[in-house]
Amino acid sequence: MPAPTKTARRGLLVASAVLSSLALTVPVAHAAPRPSPSTSPSATPPADMSKVGGELLGRPGTQVNLAGGAPVLPKDLSARSWIVADAESGDVLAAHNAHWRLAPASTMKMLFADTVLPRFPKTTEHKVAVSDLAGVGAGSSVVGIKENETYSVHDLWLGVFLASGNDAVHVLSAMNGGVEKTVREMNEHAEELQALDTHVVSPDGYDAPGQVSSAYDLTLFARSGLQKKDFREYCSTVTTKFPGATKKSKGKSVRGSFEIQNTNRLLRGDSDISVYPGIAGVKNGYTTNAGHTFTGVAERDGRVLLVTVMNPGKQEHNEVYKESARLLDWGFQAAGKVQPVGELVAPKSARADAGTAGEAGGAKGAEKSSKPAVGASAAGGSGGVGVALGIAAGVLALLGAGVFLVNRRWPLPDLVRRRGRS
Repeated sequence: MPAPTKTARRGLLVASAVLSSLALTVPVAHAAPRPSPSTSPSATPPADMSKVGGELLGRPGTQVNLAGGAPVLPKDLSARSWIVADAESGDVLAAHNAHWRLAPASTMKMLFADTVLPRFPKTTEHKVAVSDLAGVGAGSSVVGIKENETYSVHDLWLGVFLASGNDAVHVLSAMNGGVEKTVREMNEHAEELQALDTHVVSPDGYDAPGQVSSAYDLTLFARSGLQKKDFREYCSTVTTKFPGATKKSKGKSVRGSFEIQNTNRLLRGDSDISVYPGIAGVKNGYTTNAGHTFTGVAERDGRVLLVTVMNPGKQEHNEVYKESARLLDWGFQAAGKVQPVGELVAPKSARADAGTAGEAGGAKGAEKSSKPAVGASAAGGSGGVGVALGIAAGVLALLGAGVFLVNRRWPLPDLVRRRGRS
């Protein structure tokens, strides 16, 4: 399916101006206090929250600037916190308690993946030791990793994203030098992304004293992670085969496999919810303290939106996905008809990357890269099982090859480095 002409034309028109003016337009985040490890979120949002991304985002309650003809927000939203943002421009279209520090549950795995995924080639194999699985919390979601079995890094990441496997997180953390080192690196990466509401205690998002994030920060993690091709593949894979235990059969060692499905209901559907048109990931979560949490990305008519919803008050089945879908519907209808209430800020290193991009790529490189790859092959998942980029009627742009490549304020660093090699 050809790329939307509107998107391609827009990319051609703005690319040159964007790359030449980045140094002047990269926003500077307002300082925010780091969350205390002993902090426990209260039942109501603080009166004064972080103002990273804009002053309105630091105010409690719903923030939206409706212009003429803009649709009103859905009236039946019960989440403690949510945000809807344009993934290309970084504009926050609307938000509710965007910087409220809350327990994130497994949405924290987005930061884990964005931090650790580049460390190991997907073909790397690792034999699981008993110590690798130490510290997996009681009642954790697991993919079913077995001690003394060998898994590829590709297998382990599928276990993280599809089954939300805390066991897979701990094995990858062990490969990365241990949980303590991984947590430290995650906190450092959060600071680099200017996700100043976040304090990581456990890399898998398991409830722990002082472990907090926010709808704003989780959206930053998703936006950063989606710059990585493997991240996009894993978070959009719907179903795949996962290696099982080795057993003896007729005197031979035989290793079978079993099917795992993505726990993201907007991606795979459920009894009371359909697959969301244009959905391409990213991560859901649930713990006792966090309730249900979800960050999603979807594309429609060349526009890519990010949504994060944390802890709906309604206890209906799949409520977090229903509220996310309603916010995405509103965002696609409202885009271009609302004044942004803030923005998703750039990483601290964006200025340096912007300068390098301007020198190395220039307008010509940006123009060449502004054509989206729509309807990507469905064979990107493990075992040839389709990914979301191939199931939504072929309309999904591969994030990073299309409109998401050239941001109006700063080039997405990973893609700048990949330009000309992918």
